[in-house]
Amino acid sequence: MNTSAGTGGLRRRLGVFDAVVIGLGSMIGAGVFVAPAPAAGAAGSGLLIGLGLAAVVAYCNATSSARLAARHPESGGTYVYGRERLGDFWGHLAGWGFVVGKTASCAVMSLVVGSYVWPGREHVVAVAAVVALTALNCVGVHRSARLTRVVVVFVLAVLAAVVVAGLGSGTADAGRLAVGADTTVGGVLQAAGLLFFAFAGYARIATLGEEVRDPRRTIPRAIPLALGIALFVYAAVAVTLLAVLGPERLAHSPAPLAEAARAAGLPGLVPVVRAGAAVAALGSLLALVLGVSRTVLAMARDRHLPHALAAVHPRFGVPHRAELVVGAVVGVVAATVDVREAIGFSSFGVLVYYAVANAAAWTLGPDEGRPPRAVPVVGLAGCLLLAFTLPSASVVSGAAVLAAGAVAYGVRGALGRARR
Repeated sequence: MNTSAGTGGLRRRLGVFDAVVIGLGSMIGAGVFVAPAPAAGAAGSGLLIGLGLAAVVAYCNATSSARLAARHPESGGTYVYGRERLGDFWGHLAGWGFVVGKTASCAVMSLVVGSYVWPGREHVVAVAAVVALTALNCVGVHRSARLTRVVVVFVLAVLAAVVVAGLGSGTADAGRLAVGADTTVGGVLQAAGLLFFAFAGYARIATLGEEVRDPRRTIPRAIPLALGIALFVYAAVAVTLLAVLGPERLAHSPAPLAEAARAAGLPGLVPVVRAGAAVAALGSLLALVLGVSRTVLAMARDRHLPHALAAVHPRFGVPHRAELVVGAVVGVVAATVDVREAIGFSSFGVLVYYAVANAAAWTLGPDEGRPPRAVPVVGLAGCLLLAFTLPSASVVSGAAVLAAGAVAYGVRGALGRARR
């Protein structure tokens, strides 16, 4: 196995299979257990339309990201693409949006673990989960990939059991899948933005650009594969939840998959679903912390964040300081965050991140693997549309944090000019 170091000492250990599994570990995670309920609350019986719209935008983002990652196989994802293709500011804005948005996602995932493992003490469990997985990431990404593989297999088995039990039960009603008067255009768009929270995991593959073997071939193959599998799984779960619970009951359910298992007449499956939710959240948290730390590493190399965070451990070949700082910040946020509000905030930051990715993909030339022109156009327009149709609190808080990042960039530039 080729384990030669990439730029800055990171080791290339991951092949296509491991890269796909890491992406699935983020996409088929806690999102599938929590996102359908608020999305159904927004779109009603139009939930499946929202899912389809989120998938179209995710496909465009995935295609643009894959082509860019093949051209720029470095840690940092769209932070690097924006910097190289659009200019320093746009790279900074993308990196900032990713870090703050995915920090919120990490907090959500850790709280899902807590709520299923020890209800009433979810914040304590959440912080403990963050500490444990940060330690795992610090001793090597290859161990993280192995654990993620086990998590993905278990979660897929749990979801398959719910789908088979739900659709095979007498409570499933295909009539509940029909779009009714409770569906509005605004509601569908908002649902798509909320469901995008669950689809965004393929970014983990791009941010590992320095740790995959033959990244010019591996990344463009792994991203669409992971997205396609995740879309199939989400569609099957959404159809099952709507057919068994209906849109109104789904919208008000704190644990929709567990409720669907109970409604299907299989109460014995409920503890398995709860265990699956906790394991899925751990898998997502593992991959998310991994991806955020690599973006922090890339930004620290360029001094958009403290340069000390760019250090790579001489033995384990991982950005250990970035890992520790990200883990500490996520732990603090997990102690105070509200799960549903954090989903919207995270979606806003990540949609802005992918808007920059699509704009960067537009600049690729024919000899650089440029995607069809419609792909970055639809992706950019879709990201901005979904971002600004999210719940107003998410839009306001997300825009404020992005503005703070832009101000920090301006201050950094001014100080640099003053020193010269």
